[in-house]
Amino acid sequence: MKAPSGASAGKSFLGHAKVIGSLTLLSRLAGLGREMVAGHYLGTGLIASAFTVAFTVPNLFRKLFGEGALSAAFIPLYAQAVKAENDPGNSPSDNSLKSPQSSSDFATAGVNLLSLILLGITFIGECILGALIFFGGNLFPDLILTFKLTAIMLPYVLLICGGAFLSGILQVHKRFAAPAAAPIILNVVHILVLAGGAWMLGLSAFTPAGEVEQKQLHLVYALALAVLVAGVLQVGVLWPGLRAVGFRFRVIPHFWTPLVRRMIKLTVPVALGAGVLQLSVVLDKGIALGLMQRIDHAGNLVTHFNVFDYDIRFPMEMGAPRRLDMAQFLYQFPLGIFAIALATAIFPGLSADALDKNRDQFKSTLRTGIAATLWEGLPASVGLILVCQPAVRLLFQHGQLDDHSATLIAQSTAWYAGAIWAFALLQIVNRAYYATHDTVTPLVMSVVNIAINLIIEIPLLWFMGESAMAVGTLVSFIVQALVMLWMLDRRVEGLGLHLIAGQIGKVLIATALMGAACVAVQRIPGYPITETRTAWAMQLLILVCTGVVTYFLACAAMGVAMLGQSRQR
Repeated sequence: MKAPSGASAGKSFLGHAKVIGSLTLLSRLAGLGREMVAGHYLGTGLIASAFTVAFTVPNLFRKLFGEGALSAAFIPLYAQAVKAENDPGNSPSDNSLKSPQSSSDFATAGVNLLSLILLGITFIGECILGALIFFGGNLFPDLILTFKLTAIMLPYVLLICGGAFLSGILQVHKRFAAPAAAPIILNVVHILVLAGGAWMLGLSAFTPAGEVEQKQLHLVYALALAVLVAGVLQVGVLWPGLRAVGFRFRVIPHFWTPLVRRMIKLTVPVALGAGVLQLSVVLDKGIALGLMQRIDHAGNLVTHFNVFDYDIRFPMEMGAPRRLDMAQFLYQFPLGIFAIALATAIFPGLSADALDKNRDQFKSTLRTGIAATLWEGLPASVGLILVCQPAVRLLFQHGQLDDHSATLIAQSTAWYAGAIWAFALLQIVNRAYYATHDTVTPLVMSVVNIAINLIIEIPLLWFMGESAMAVGTLVSFIVQALVMLWMLDRRVEGLGLHLIAGQIGKVLIATALMGAACVAVQRIPGYPITETRTAWAMQLLILVCTGVVTYFLACAAMGVAMLGQSRQR
């Protein structure tokens, strides 16, 4: 089988990225609906914050085992095994990858191993949570609620991590639609349970204040149970595609094969690296939960805590975890549509070509991925900064979420938005390292990321409040992305980045023109400035239309190559 040229390979993964991006857009829109409905009925108080932190736990393991460590180690090995079977004359140059085990048996062995690990984690986790709930009578009520919700949703770890691993099998076989569509199910189930549950409970904006908390409590318990139902449905969506590519789940008594051992060897540093990044997420949520104002058992607002007989002010207002989660959703909205889509589509190709004797195709595909990422990521960063105020108010300022909460969400969103392009670039660069079986460098840089994040955000908390969390994320991701790209360029003896420097320069100019046009249009007489939903909708429409038209016209005038490629079918 003749390997495709660099240009055709780039077109191929960009085509797959469009499929992923389109379905991810539907998922993000459903997720946006979920956040709007959740904000309307749950607000950003203690109950909503408890659910947010509890749901972080299964998502942490999804990143660590499903989409993180095992997948990052499994996909390159599986892609190379499939390539060797289909084209024996172009087998990997690394002799350690040559194994008599078939790609199908390797995939089955990997699923067996993952299932065993996740079952053990779930059992241990439930025991720990049970002990915390039983012996935690003196803890704040919101912490006990967090533990209870986590215990309900913990089995979701097996479903979501297994689903992510199975999605990796489909992606290697260029079947991207089902994995990209699966998250839609979770969002739809959330919306149905939130809206239907609120209707059954009689929870609305007109519910008496004394009854709201109890109704919200019943609603989050129902939502936690619904997460498990959604997990089963998500795995079910993948099954037809898995059968089509020949995968059959079966228990293998002896799955400790050479390829599996190789996968585990590659997994350990990736797991540590993913663990560090997810530790950063948990630390941020834990810091937000621990350093926010709260209600004690007597119903009093607690604004200070005591350390060595010194009263220290809680730097964040009550509900900070939920508000930060909503801000993160907004900045992750474009990331899922283009950044994750591009990285997911490019990874199997990079993995198959990374260890060939001639790395020209690997470098060409990677350059195309970097250019495409920045072409979309830079205007997304600037654009979200410009529209965050009207967007947050239009989407979330209703029901149980008031003007002050919307203002805090918008402030954090603006800081998070500045990191969109860096996070998107990091997705591509990380996968390039994994494709070359270098899992140590991402681990080291993940440690650097969390250190920078904590060093910046913790002192700023007492000056900026919860927005300091977003500032730490902004700086740490920019540093990590640029340093890792520079190191990769040196490692492979030059990526040829000078070949795309001109295009990136044009993208920067087009982005600057877009920002200037959006700022200018806000100065035009007649621009809506009233604090109404109609005015927010008009502001959002005007800014988005101005930004999109200006950016694409500027790219067309300067002949940006990515614009032409994006028009291809």
